[in-house]
This record gives sequence, structure tokens and C-alpha cells, in this order.
Amino acid sequence: MRIGALLAPAAPRLRLLAGREELDRVVSGVMTTDLHDPGRYLQGGELVLTGMLWRTGAEDSERFVRGLAAAGAVGLAAGEAEVGPVPEDLVAACERHRMPLFAVPEDVAFAQLTEYVVRQVSADRAADLSALVDRHRALVSASGGAGLDAVLELLGGDLDLDCWVLTPSGRVVAGPPERLNDAERDQLARAHLDGQRRRPGPSVRARVGNRQFSLLPVAGEGTGLLAQWLLAVEGDVTEWTPKRQQLAENLARLAGAERERRDESRRLRIRLADEVITLLQRDAPPEELGRALEASLAMAQSAGGSAAPEHWVVVSAEGHGLPEGAARAALVEALTGADDRALIGGGGTGAIVLVPEPSGGASLAERLRGLLGPLEAGLGADGRLTLGASAPAASTGGLRGALEEARHARRIAASRVGRICVSGPEELASHVLLLAAVPDEVRRAFRSRLLDKVIGYDLEHQADLVRTLGAFLRYDGSWTRCAAALHVHVNTLRYRIGRIEELTGRDLSKLEDRVDFYLALELS
Repeated sequence: MRIGALLAPAAPRLRLLAGREELDRVVSGVMTTDLHDPGRYLQGGELVLTGMLWRTGAEDSERFVRGLAAAGAVGLAAGEAEVGPVPEDLVAACERHRMPLFAVPEDVAFAQLTEYVVRQVSADRAADLSALVDRHRALVSASGGAGLDAVLELLGGDLDLDCWVLTPSGRVVAGPPERLNDAERDQLARAHLDGQRRRPGPSVRARVGNRQFSLLPVAGEGTGLLAQWLLAVEGDVTEWTPKRQQLAENLARLAGAERERRDESRRLRIRLADEVITLLQRDAPPEELGRALEASLAMAQSAGGSAAPEHWVVVSAEGHGLPEGAARAALVEALTGADDRALIGGGGTGAIVLVPEPSGGASLAERLRGLLGPLEAGLGADGRLTLGASAPAASTGGLRGALEEARHARRIAASRVGRICVSGPEELASHVLLLAAVPDEVRRAFRSRLLDKVIGYDLEHQADLVRTLGAFLRYDGSWTRCAAALHVHVNTLRYRIGRIEELTGRDLSKLEDRVDFYLALELS
């Protein structure tokens, strides 16, 4: 702010006593002092507030003002509450050293004056940075340059304003990652998706622990909510000055320009992925599929990617109750940064993904559950996302079989209850695969025939027969182990099992009846 702003109508009521020609000086801060020589504590650019308790005579005024001028102070405001009107010798000293001097009336507190200056300085700095962000956004759009991290670092250092750009799955695109832990990123992504799904708007407020955040959507061409980046700003932007709010909006636009730049740079990669997936789906010869894969990997390596993987995992994904392209867009954002060799293709409501076999022991199905978890908040009332992962394929010729495995695994996932369901290859050798292939109405009838009477008995008598049945099958019909697990006497267990047999007409000593009950419980 210019020091002349202290005379504005909205400013605290001050009187200018000296230095009228110097009112264009820029104020960078405020210091309150009654030291005889405060110069060694000044950095330059300060407005100094003083109660004049240091003054005993005219020579003190000269020494005090000379020290302020030498240290780079831009103005002096003298309070009249303690020692009365500003003395003429102080006015004269300020005129000699070209130091603007303001009289602070008794009814104006230094705290009020300090608050006004700090607010003006902060707003001006925000406006300057807002213009900087605007220029940087134009530069990014025009030249294809990066630098989003540099701008956020500048804001953090200059305005103490922590900002992050996050994907809908919580991955940090830009910003200081060490200042947001995994749980905080997850909660912010979920809050953004939930808020924008319920009521799309310019920002969403979210509290994570003791920290307040404002979440602004980052626009991207052709992206739905499940692929929308967000700008997370620590603080509540609705309480900011208009200039500071403009800064946040410019930041979101800058992030949008960066998003468009990245989308443009990976369009060729997307076309190559589509070609590979199309060849895989139409069961093209392994040689042709291999050439397409090599072309895609060569592009990834030219951009600094890793070498060709030894094994591929195929993932089949389907969006239920979601717009076309939503499943693919969500997977693109979730897997970007996880492995630069991943290929994501397909159209409509589904997607096919080729991912190098993950290292470190965790299965791809487990990783997908973790990556996609935050997206649950943006699926809407009827939306679901189901995925199935294959076992690793050791060669190009094995990818077709891996695709079939992934599709079977996805059908298993679709048979489950949940918004985001993922099944892996370990379930394909199980009875679950058989159950997934059975029509829904047949499964419901089978379960109803075996369990409805048992469930009804539990509801009417507050019994525990269904849980007892599950434990009995889990412990292979062992009376002692099952009774110990349920914390009941063996005779109590025998009574309950007998009651189940009476209600259903089945014999739990027979293997075939045990298998039927086990499958019925799996369908619950």
C-alpha cells in the first residue's frame, strides 16, 4: 500500500503533519516501538507507530527521526494518548528528514491502525500475485511450459498461503506433498466430489481435523466429475477480500491450463492405447498386438518411462449408472503417476486396462481399491464402478486369456454389494465364479428356499441361528471348536443346529446339505 492510503476515507482518522510530498512511499509492514533508537530492528519499508515515551527534549526528536530515516522507515505515526499533542520539534525533524508524520488521535488505537495497514498490504500483495498468476497462466497456455509447483511455492513463501492441486483420487499434482498426509488427501478428494455432486459451485468448504480448506474445481475440457482436478486452499476463501478471492480463482484457472497441457501431451498415447485395446478385443494375432504394444512402450520410454514389463495384468472395468466415458476417465486419473506404461482404452460405459504387474507384494486388485476409494463420493445415488483383474500374463499371446479372466472377475465384482467393487484372479478358482454366472433371480430363489425360515425365526425369537449356522460350517462341523468360538455350551449348539434342521428339512451331517447352506450364506 502507499502511505497516502492512511488518509483515505476508510482509514482510521489520522492528521498529516509533515511529508506531504512523500505520500507515494510503499508500506511493507508496521512496527510499534518506544525505544530511543529502534533503527537496528527495522528492515526497511515500515510504518513506525510510537507513543513518544522516548522523548524528553527536542534533541531526542532529531535523534529518533534520523535513526528511522537511516533504517529505511517510510513513515511515522505518533500517538497522542500518553503525552498529548505532537510537539513542534518532532514535526520539524520529520520535515528535515522528509519523513511523513501522522498524528494518531487519542480515540484511535494502535491495534486498529495496525490491522488496517496489514489488511491493505496483504490485499495489495495478493493482487500483485494474482496478476503474476494470470501472466503465468497465459505463458503456460501459449508456450506449453510447466511451473505450477513454482507458483504454489511462491504463494506459500510470500503470502503464507498453502495450496495443492489434487486429482479426484487424492494424488498431488502440485503443491507441498509433505504438508498433506494420505488421510487428509483422501478426505479432501471425497469432500470435493461429494460437494460438487450435491451442489456444483465455485468452491466447497471442508474441515479436516483442525484444518479448514476451500476446494475449487479445476475445469478441464471434456472431463466429468470423476476426472475433475481440484485446487485445495488452506483457509476459508469466503472470508477473504475480493482481491485475495480473485487470486484463488486465477490459481484454479492456471491449474486448468496445466490440465489442458497435460491432456494435449498424452493424446497420442491415448490413441496408441485405443489401438492396442481394439486389437486385443478382436483377438488379433499376437505379432500384430505385439507391434502395437512396442510402439506404445517406445513412446513412454522416449518420455522417460521404464523398460518393457515382463508381465501384464489386464483389468476390465464397467460403470453402472454413470455417463459414457466416466469409467475410463476415472481410471486415467487414478493410474496416472502409478505407472507410465499403463494403457487404458475402450469406449461407452466400460474400459480395458493393461498394467505392468505391480511389485512389492500387493496385488493390483488391492491397489485399485485404494486408488479408487475416494471416487465413491462422486458416483451419485445409483452409480457404481466394478472392476476385475486378471492373473499376470507372461507373453503377448496370453493377453487374450487374461482379458477373459478379467471379464469373469468383473462379473464377480458386479454380483457384490458396494459402490466400488474390485475382484482379483484369486477368486476365479472359487465357487464365487460359479455363483456369479447364475442369474440373479435363480440365486435369490435358492437363498430364499434355504434361509428364509431360519431368518424369520431369528427375527421372531431374537435367536442367533444364522450366525450359528455360519460358524458351524466354518469349523467343518466340529461341535467343540464351534461352541468355543460362539462361547456357548455344546448342548446349546446341538439344540440350535437341530432347530435349523427342523425348520429347513435338511441334515447338516450330510456334505451336500452343508454345501447348499454354505452357498446360500455366500449369497447373503
